This record gives sequence, C-alpha cells and structure tokens, in this order.
Amino acid sequence: MKKLLLLTFALMMVAFLAACGSTSEAGETSASEGTTEKMTVTHELGETEISKNPKNVVVFDYGVLDSLDKLGVEVAGVPQAMVPAYLEKYTDTEKYKNVGTLKEADFEAINAMKPDLIIISGRQAEMYEEFASIAPTIHMAVDTNNYMDSFTENMTLLGEIFGKEEQVKEELATVNTEIEGVKEAVGKSDEKALILLANEGKISAYGPASRFGIIHDVFGVPAADEGIEVSTHGQSVTFEYILDKNPDIIFVVDRNAAVGAGASAKDSLENELVQKTNAFKNGKIIYLDPDYWYMSGGGFESVSAMVKEIQSAYK
Repeated sequence: MKKLLLLTFALMMVAFLAACGSTSEAGETSASEGTTEKMTVTHELGETEISKNPKNVVVFDYGVLDSLDKLGVEVAGVPQAMVPAYLEKYTDTEKYKNVGTLKEADFEAINAMKPDLIIISGRQAEMYEEFASIAPTIHMAVDTNNYMDSFTENMTLLGEIFGKEEQVKEELATVNTEIEGVKEAVGKSDEKALILLANEGKISAYGPASRFGIIHDVFGVPAADEGIEVSTHGQSVTFEYILDKNPDIIFVVDRNAAVGAGASAKDSLENELVQKTNAFKNGKIIYLDPDYWYMSGGGFESVSAMVKEIQSAYK
C-alpha cells in the first residue's frame, strides 16, 4: 500500500512538472510572437531606431505616400491641405487624420495620435527635432543630384520597413524598364529642351542636377542651356532669355496649378516672344502635371508618370 502511494505521488509530480514545463514554453512562445523587430535607419538628419511593420504611420512626403499607396500600406495621418488629385482619397478626414500642412505641422494632433513612425522630407527638415520628440522620425527625400540611386534607396528602405521587399523589386524593375524606353526615344532626337517653372507670372529655368534635372540627368534630354544656376528655386529668367536660347522643347511646371492659385501659366508664357521659338512653332511646349513634378516626385506612380510625360514629347 505504501509503495502504491509513493508511486501515485511520483506520477502526480511528473504530471505537474510536465504541465509547468508546457506552460513555460507556451509563455516563451507568446512572448516571442509579441516581440517587435527593430531596425536602425540612417538618414540625412541622423540615425533612428524604428519598429518594423509600424501600424500607426504619419507621412509628410507625398512621394512616399504615393509609394506606400502603391504597395498597399495603410497610413494614419497626412497633411491634407494640398494633396495631389491622384491621392485624393487621403483627404477623407474620417479615415485619415489631418496633421497640418507641408510647412506647418499640427504637432498637437500628431502627438495625440501616438504614431509608431513619422516620415518627413525637405519641406519639414527644420522641424525634425519636434517630430522626433513625439515619435521615431526618418527623413526621406530624393537627392536630385543622384536621382535614381536616391529613389531606389528610398523605395528599398520602404520595402524593408513594411515587409514589401519583393513588391518593391518588381516596381523598381518596371520603372527602370520605362526609363530605358524614354532614353531610347530621346536618343533618336537631337532636340534640346528648356525646363521652366511658372509662378505667378514669373519664370525660372532649371537645368542638369537641379530640382527637375531628372529630365536631363536620367532621361538624357539635351539641355538648351548647360549653364543654368542650380538652386531650389531655379534661375530667374526673362522671355527674351527663352527666345535667345530658342529651345526645341519647353517643359513647363505650373506652380500655380499645383497650389491652386493664380492664372494658368499658358496665359502669360505663350506671348509674342515665346511664339518665335522652335518649341512653340513645333507644338512642343509641354505642360507637365504639377501634381507629379512639384508635389509628389520620387514616388512609384509619380516617377512612372514623369517618364511617360517626357516620352510624349518624342512621338
């Protein structure tokens, strides 16, 4: 009887220890499943540790927003004041939080959201410390001096952050194929082009390595003037200058159209002087979509659209 009791007790202890072991293992698995993978992002404004696959994301760059939309990644907040028309769904205040404007962030609203990640670019660079005090913040802007390498790095980084690596590779391959197509078309022509930004009756010219230099540097379009000053706001020029350079093609970015203010650039640009240029005579004054060129450059959809617009000048 005594032996039977001892055996029973021993069996009960074995069962108890086994149960404890199972509970411990389950707890470790649960903890492991709940662990958030971290990564460190080195960007223009510093190094930032972030969590992979963040769910509550605020985006201040419309090119990045464009790409996340293409990748099927949801965001929580965007500046809704001047959202490009093709991204209009992000103006829905019931689905997306309005976090201010590109130049004036609503830090109170952002703080209340408790975001997991904030993505900014050049227009918000001066506010970086304020953003970073709220949540992990990374700066993602396209380097116009090295457009495609910079664009590729940004898109690859988005893939790593949101677990979309393979989709990013496919999208990049598509864009690169489109670029080869426009370069081939450009290579068959000796036409020289001038890039102009029209802003409230004033005009600025942009050349290689400039804000819109992708036209020359990546697509291979010869410049009507190789000596244009490189600056964010372009080189201020006159209509006499345009006639003097006499470009075969004029690409126009209408800032007024982008921000919804002022008259159309065409009203002031196509005057008697400009009508004497080869570009006007050949019907090659191309008005580029300001949503893509001025507001959201550097996104999957915007870069693809930019390629197609330049290629349209060579048909």
